[in-house]
Amino acid sequence: MPLTPDPLPDAFERDAVRAPLRNFGRFELRALLRKCDRSMSWLVFDPRTSQELLLMLPRVAPADQQAADHWLRQVKLTARLNHPNLAHAVEIDQQGQWPFVTFDRALGETLEERLSRQPMPQATDLAHWICQALEGLAFAHDAGVSHRSLQLSSLLIDEADQVRVAGFEVAPELITTTERNDAAIGGVSSDRRRRQREDAEADLVAIGIIMQHVLTGQAVLDEPDVQLVIERMYPQGRELVRLPFAIPQPVPEALRAIVNRCTDRQPRQRYHSARTLHRALEGWRTDATSEGGGPIALLLERLSRYGHLPASPGMAQRTTRLTRMERGHTSEVSQLVLQDMAMSFELLRNVNSVTVRGMTASSGGPLLNMQRAVAMLGLDGVKRAASALRAWPGPLSEPHAQALMSSMQRVQRAGKIAQALRPAGYDDEVIYLIALLQNLGRLLVQYHFPDDAEQIHALMQPARATPETPDPKGMTETAAAYAVLGTDIASMGAAVARHWGLHEDVLHMIRRLSPEAPVHTSGNDADTLRATASLANDIVDALALPPAKLGAELEHLSKRYGRALGLSLKELHEALDPKATGPMEKTNRDE
Repeated sequence: MPLTPDPLPDAFERDAVRAPLRNFGRFELRALLRKCDRSMSWLVFDPRTSQELLLMLPRVAPADQQAADHWLRQVKLTARLNHPNLAHAVEIDQQGQWPFVTFDRALGETLEERLSRQPMPQATDLAHWICQALEGLAFAHDAGVSHRSLQLSSLLIDEADQVRVAGFEVAPELITTTERNDAAIGGVSSDRRRRQREDAEADLVAIGIIMQHVLTGQAVLDEPDVQLVIERMYPQGRELVRLPFAIPQPVPEALRAIVNRCTDRQPRQRYHSARTLHRALEGWRTDATSEGGGPIALLLERLSRYGHLPASPGMAQRTTRLTRMERGHTSEVSQLVLQDMAMSFELLRNVNSVTVRGMTASSGGPLLNMQRAVAMLGLDGVKRAASALRAWPGPLSEPHAQALMSSMQRVQRAGKIAQALRPAGYDDEVIYLIALLQNLGRLLVQYHFPDDAEQIHALMQPARATPETPDPKGMTETAAAYAVLGTDIASMGAAVARHWGLHEDVLHMIRRLSPEAPVHTSGNDADTLRATASLANDIVDALALPPAKLGAELEHLSKRYGRALGLSLKELHEALDPKATGPMEKTNRDE
């Protein structure tokens, strides 16, 4: 019994599910797997081959044979794509007015069916499934193919948990007659390229809605049709879609940030590439499952190839000065070293290595004083450290090198402010280096992942103010890093510091205080140094605010830190004085 051109009546669908008595051509309709606004999926039996198949077809029959031919042509082109995460079509044909495509049931059950057996899968299992789907989507998008009707029933999962995406191009493309004719002769108009890009981005929004459905155990906006949810979201509709906090199982903060970015209210903040979303999700998954290969593992691998940071411009002159300091005092050498951030970190790494710490264990405590590091390594050790650095700007392009230099200058200013704010009796080099090391993750991401750093910075920028949102806010740095890398920047810095062999006390002090964390009064030196460096870095971040907001933010910081550190708003303003002294004030005249 052929299907009629009109949408199937609900009564017919219920009957088809209860008793497989209906036919579609030679196929026996055994169960309706999913009906949505744009497409339908059926479980059918093919008596000719004696096998079960998944049959997919548009929800509404094409208006004429030309439209049906275009549908068949597009689906056949898609079927030529060969990727392990794309479902291979068994048959593409037409029954009456209805074009259709079938897939082997042996490819697995749909995600919807899996959830009926396993209602609340582990978040890491979900990430594993979605990462595979994204690999297939990325391959298809690169070929100019979009899905346009992604549902839970579009993802097929076999017993080995391999995922394949089925149903590309089943949802009819909204295309003009001119564009259809262009496509028939192999041409692609600029309007169609734009629509393909928008459809690909909509596929990623659909992935976010699917992830939210799985994590919450219920349809988003109580609407099972993913595409109808998208139509109700900004900017087409008025609905805000975010992962709720009151859900059956807790969701890690990083995964929450990734899911929420998929459906962000601002389209510019969403993922625009399946590979970008895959990288963030896979980064979180590998870290969460300790499989290795995540962003931290990649960063540690890049350290061996490119070093932690490149030497600042003028390294040749500084090396020349070192060769003339055979009898120089360690304070002169340390001042010269502190002018170069990469060299400062390299000496800290060397002096805190397992071998050196074993030789000097009797001294005890962390090594964060540059004069002491110079004395331990000797001038020859300092020269070797300098020669190990890559010349500026390493592998960076000119724009990325400028961005890194700007970041380094901000970090150096934070170090000088920390020196100006340090309580009496604390070593100025130690507090300076702690302020620098609290930015280690930022600097490493800026150097080793410059494109990701740009993306993180863009996500942190607020959208343009509107009457509805007069004071929009961008993402926090932590949330933006989660959404881009799958991990936070502080964890990346801490992992490298631990890799260098830094003392546990140092690892505690270089963990910058969270903006939401209370600042308590403490007689502990490590907590005092940590809080002072955190305040200095907060001040430098505040300097990026519009002038109208800077005063209020400084006043907020003085209240937040004032009691614990015994500092007033006046002292914060004084610390911003460019005349503040410190090791970085002394410039290299030879440059």
